[in-house]
Amino acid sequence: MSVKLSSYVWDGCASAGMKLTSVAIMARLADFSNDEGVCWPSTETIARQLGAGESTIRSAIGKLEQEGWLTRQQRRSGNRNASNIYRLNVAKLRKAALSHESDSDPSKSDASKFDGSKSDASESSKKQEFHPPESGGDPSVTSKQEPSVKSKPLCQVAGQPDPEVVLTEQARDVLTHLNQTTGSRFTTNKTSLEHIRARLREAFTVAELKLVIDYKTEEWRGTEQEQYIRPKTLFIPTNFAGYLQRAGNWDKAGRPQRINGRWSKPGERVITEIDTPDQSTPAGFRGA
Repeated sequence: MSVKLSSYVWDGCASAGMKLTSVAIMARLADFSNDEGVCWPSTETIARQLGAGESTIRSAIGKLEQEGWLTRQQRRSGNRNASNIYRLNVAKLRKAALSHESDSDPSKSDASKFDGSKSDASESSKKQEFHPPESGGDPSVTSKQEPSVKSKPLCQVAGQPDPEVVLTEQARDVLTHLNQTTGSRFTTNKTSLEHIRARLREAFTVAELKLVIDYKTEEWRGTEQEQYIRPKTLFIPTNFAGYLQRAGNWDKAGRPQRINGRWSKPGERVITEIDTPDQSTPAGFRGA
């Protein structure tokens, strides 16, 4: 976390006429950044922490980039996408913050017109004495405290989360949904989680992975394909994009049921199969 950049954001961005959403995004990026303004939180993380939609965050970041407040760089890990690297424009933030400070410079107040030469010398000497209880920690007062020591901010902000830890927690969430939907008992071992983590690294969302689970479960349940409702098959890289596209269409259609190898139509009544009653006469009764 860069306290310096956070200060620049709060002092400069709002005074520059920036919208509240953009100010909040800049503040969150500053929290994640080092003093050079470099950080790499995912869009999903920023959206979750600010309580906004991912599309809103992407649009706002795009506008901030156009206005020169930051730059972003896409990065890849092998053939997989990773979160963007953001670099805040420290020079522009500093300039905006200093401009704000000059507009509110206390030296322009009437207090600057006070002529110290007209005051009583004894009173002046008394004011130069250091009294800790009365100074209130004012850094302008000569004291034994090192001037470079800065007080801690009132609100401590969490540091930059490890992207791999975030991916693992998201993968656990997806695997739990798979077990609950299918009644399976897949464990959170490396093999099961890695197939899920791989798709998350490619910028697919947790909601999209869960949608594929729901769709393929409805399509394959009660068929020979049911045995393939597992992470290795559902999240295979060559098929996942196609699964997701069909799952999206299925979701838009109202998530119809799969009956006797076909999808039910809107408004169609689903009739479950009724077993044929046993008409034989129980032993001990006449006619047996």
